[in-house]
Amino acid sequence: MAAKPVLYYFNGRGKMESIRWLLAAAGVEFEEVFLETREQYEKLLKSGILMFQQVPMVEIDGMKMVQTRAILSYIAAKYNLYGKDLKERALIDMYVGGTEDLMGFLLSYPFLSAEDQVKQRAFVVQKATSRYFPVYEKVLKDHGQDFLVGNRLSWADIHLLEAILMIEEKKSDALSGFPLLQAFKKRISSVPTIKKFLAPGSKRKPISDDVYVETVRKVLRMYYDLKPN
Repeated sequence: MAAKPVLYYFNGRGKMESIRWLLAAAGVEFEEVFLETREQYEKLLKSGILMFQQVPMVEIDGMKMVQTRAILSYIAAKYNLYGKDLKERALIDMYVGGTEDLMGFLLSYPFLSAEDQVKQRAFVVQKATSRYFPVYEKVLKDHGQDFLVGNRLSWADIHLLEAILMIEEKKSDALSGFPLLQAFKKRISSVPTIKKFLAPGSKRKPISDDVYVETVRKVLRMYYDLKPN
């Protein structure tokens, strides 16, 4: 039996959360090593396994992979979540890229002041509902299928559901003007592996709290408002 992937990151969402989502959706069990001290991080740096001196890092199939997009692409391809041909892969890449842009607005959110969080929340919700959600609503309307690409579950669907739930944490009725996305959310959330990941007790991380923020600041020696690597 192949060894389980091992994820090296903080005990929180950040850039690793999308990797957790994709592995879970693929039905792959994984283990995690949480960075809690500066000494742990420096040990990884000295070992040379962090190619660009940053996390996330994932041990999988004998590799020590860094760069979030590379890790996600590998997992998607390995577990048949990356389309059936180059055209489908190109569509998936475009949709994932757009969703990444939207989710990127939230990476720094836990590290902002309370005042700036209010501003950022309004900004992100506005971007989601005026720029990104309309695109996916139109995609679903134009092809009339259950999934974004090829009428089968793909990385694009998983990533979009993650983003939708993140936006709904900031504004619960963010999908009120998007009936097809509402149905999409319900449908993708019902996929057995995803439903399991969404259930209590899974390895899905909660909204980042002060403990997560302080741990990241301590390990990376960040003492100003900045998103983690």
